Amino acid sequence: MVEASTRGEQPEGSGGYDEVKRRSAELFVVLTGGRTSASARERARADLVSLHQPLVEHCARRFRNRGEPLDDLLQVGAIGLLKAIDRFDADRGVEFSTYATPTILGEIKRHFRDKGWAIRVPRRLQEIRMQIATTSAELTQSLGRSPTAPELAAKMECSVEEIVEGLESGNAYATLSLDAGEESEDGAASMLESLGVDDANLAHIDLRESIRPLLEQLGHREKRILLLRYFGNMTQSQIAEEIGVSQMHVSRLLTRTLAQLRAGLDDNRNV
Repeated sequence: MVEASTRGEQPEGSGGYDEVKRRSAELFVVLTGGRTSASARERARADLVSLHQPLVEHCARRFRNRGEPLDDLLQVGAIGLLKAIDRFDADRGVEFSTYATPTILGEIKRHFRDKGWAIRVPRRLQEIRMQIATTSAELTQSLGRSPTAPELAAKMECSVEEIVEGLESGNAYATLSLDAGEESEDGAASMLESLGVDDANLAHIDLRESIRPLLEQLGHREKRILLLRYFGNMTQSQIAEEIGVSQMHVSRLLTRTLAQLRAGLDDNRNV
């Protein structure tokens, strides 16, 4: 089937599959010849790439509409073709197209595994996810229903936790933009518009709740001094004038009140 597909993909004027096969054999003789010059080998290699480009296109088209541009798949497939050309041993009696096809497909699949993920996940989880897909299809056919995580784990000889991790990793393959939303005026708001922001006050909520009962235990004058100093941004001299005492007395009261609050907080932490 591979050879038939390759034959059908040959460009006009190539002389058909038999001609490609004959020309390919000639080029490999030049490429592997011990007395062939370096320039002749490079030309033979380039001609082999051009000759089997339809095979690359045939393999790449099998992966269309999977989230990767066809041009990128063609480039990746061409890398697989080059690897196949460099590794091919004509003495084994195997057709080059038969040898090259799995190499090209493997390179494209590796591209999807490594580059097709919106969020980078460990290679181990990527491989588990691919294995889950294959095993799930087999079990669905044999069981007549979708398999459970324990059934998948038993078939794949791994833990249920690994199955769950592999399934969850699939969420990283494709992501949705925070700006995504319906383009119409009456469409839904984007995800970004529905997200909240971090409340800076939450970082101090424990401290505020711990100090609240301590503040209630203070006298009226001490509470007023704290209010004027830290919420009214008044200096000690201004506070002294406001409540009718000396600045020195305000300083002593403020120092004593803060020490009392610190001691109360330390006691609460040690409880």
